[in-house]
Amino acid sequence: MTDWKFPWLDWAREIQALAQSAEHFAQNVYDRERAVRLREIAAEIVAANSDLEKDELITAFTAQPGYVTPKVDVRGAVFDGDSLLFVREAADRGWTLPGGWADVGEPPSLAVERE
Repeated sequence: MTDWKFPWLDWAREIQALAQSAEHFAQNVYDRERAVRLREIAAEIVAANSDLEKDELITAFTAQPGYVTPKVDVRGAVFDGDSLLFVREAADRGWTLPGGWADVGEPPSLAVERE
């Protein structure tokens, strides 16, 4: 989260990211409905604190569907003595350092530990 005077914007961004990911991975209509409602709540928070309309915010929020990620890829070097750990990438089966995408609001250091 940012350290500024509008914490509601950070809250709305995080709720929107969680809602979008939840909708993407929803296994049934009930989970999807809850995710859509969370997106509406995020839009309502921003609309109540800005000059933007709820409907235009929902349109913007749904412009890029799928799992939300800031598109920051993290990698970590894992040593065991003189050995270095490598893993195979799922996409192309090539060798790489362990890592993956960071989540929204997640520092790279925590993301690489998680991966």
